[in-house]
Amino acid sequence: KQWYQRRVAITAGIVKQNFLPRGSGIVTRRPLIIQIIQDVTAEMPTASFLHSPDVRHTDFDEVAKEIIRNTDQVCGTSKGISHEPITIKVVSRDLPSLTMVDLPGITKNPVGDQPEDIEKQTTDLVLKYIENPHSIILAVSPGNIDIANSEAIKLAKQVDPTGDRTLAVITKVDLMEKTKENLDVLQGKTLPMKLGIIGVINRNQKQIDKDISIEECLEQEKEYFQ
Repeated sequence: KQWYQRRVAITAGIVKQNFLPRGSGIVTRRPLIIQIIQDVTAEMPTASFLHSPDVRHTDFDEVAKEIIRNTDQVCGTSKGISHEPITIKVVSRDLPSLTMVDLPGITKNPVGDQPEDIEKQTTDLVLKYIENPHSIILAVSPGNIDIANSEAIKLAKQVDPTGDRTLAVITKVDLMEKTKENLDVLQGKTLPMKLGIIGVINRNQKQIDKDISIEECLEQEKEYFQ
């Protein structure tokens, strides 16, 4: 769950919209391809799905509901996964043109009616996408654990051992102890990455419960690092 929440927060921060479903266990059960298109004439951000391109959503809560509905339609209501992606096009005047793929987190132990090989299934699905030599791997790890134990970094190293196309993101930087070792991590001395290491705080559950906007949280994060 924590792995998923970190990715949700990162994606929400990039798109500046809350539209990924939240919950316990494995929530993302299909690859989610997010195509961001910058349109300076757009009056407001809109989202549409490849499976229903004529429907344009301005309410991103409805986008989250459609992701859940379409996932259940393909995968069933159990916690199984599918390689069949959901493609969303987001049009905004404030965002750069970019394509991202949000993938299921690695599930170590099956729960409920998940198959016994769920770890292998989720790992194979992630590797299928990050093996692409033209992709950039966004390896997200929490700042309050030893980066040497990061599952995201471990997988990235399997397909990108030199770190040429891996961008490491360290979340919960505000919870990291202010030690030289942690400073070395953030400065890329411990784990060299050609594309760098970015430290973020992200919106926490308490801020979500208080309905604090993404923009306000990003401003607070900026003030923290200054």
